[in-house]
Amino acid sequence: MRPIRNLHCLIAAACFIAPAAPAAAADQLKMTVGQRGNWDTAVLHLGEKAGIFKKHDLELEIIYTSGSGETLQPVISGSVDMGFAVGTLGAMAAYAKRAPVRIIGAQATGAADYWYAKNPAIKTLKDTDGKTIAFSSNGSSTQSIVRAFITEFKLTAKPQATGNPAATLTAVMTDQVDVGWASPPFGLKEIEEGKIHIVAKATDAALVRGQTIRVVVANAGLLIKRKDVFERFMRAYREAIDYMYSDNPQVIKDYAEFVKVPEPMAKRVRDEFFPKSLINPDEIKGIEPLMAEAVTLKFIPAPLSKEQIAELIQIPPRK
Repeated sequence: MRPIRNLHCLIAAACFIAPAAPAAAADQLKMTVGQRGNWDTAVLHLGEKAGIFKKHDLELEIIYTSGSGETLQPVISGSVDMGFAVGTLGAMAAYAKRAPVRIIGAQATGAADYWYAKNPAIKTLKDTDGKTIAFSSNGSSTQSIVRAFITEFKLTAKPQATGNPAATLTAVMTDQVDVGWASPPFGLKEIEEGKIHIVAKATDAALVRGQTIRVVVANAGLLIKRKDVFERFMRAYREAIDYMYSDNPQVIKDYAEFVKVPEPMAKRVRDEFFPKSLINPDEIKGIEPLMAEAVTLKFIPAPLSKEQIAELIQIPPRK
């Protein structure tokens, strides 16, 4: 019996000194995201709920902000890896000032944002002359849209930064601002109840149609150091978008829960306001007119050169 006993000891020792290898830890990415609850900014949340980012060995830390400037600054400082829903003009301005910012994807081409009023006398943009009209924050896409409204329709409206849709609605309902802004699903309930009415949509401005007004940005230094992680992230991001437009009913359930609206309204937001092309990340459209607008608004002193554009825009290719 002695040899068998020794054999048992050897087996036990082998198990002790050779434990199962632990699973590799997921790569962590920290990011700021403008405007929590919009369909186009819900890609990360819905992708995480579906396990898509985990499948690509990624763990996300999401920090929601109230506007483009608040989203962009942590990227510049390097305290986060990426920023989402950053106004394209704001990204250009930061790059022109030599901030370490790179565009790694389109976030919104065109826009589903709309402007509304409580005052029944304000029915169209022409009725906003001499009135205050909201945008989220300086350098944001909503500021660009308001500027486009003023330029194209020759308005004398006064732009006013009001922050996120919730803060803006409060400002409108308490008469601090005449015309507010929102993005579906925010405000649809109030519209149905007759408390507010739509005055204009972002696409009423020719400048907005077919142009990438919001982008995904990354810290330039971190993009170099973690190139493989960013490429893997973009693969997961594209997969999450495909999932959002699939026939899987779970995506609508998860979005409805996320923004606390009924499922039919959640489906309406996707189907009526956000065509898949709006959140296609693979192409920055309208770069020339966007640069011209950036110069006009003094975001940048002169149009960027081809070499500068190539350095600024670094979208990882599909594989």
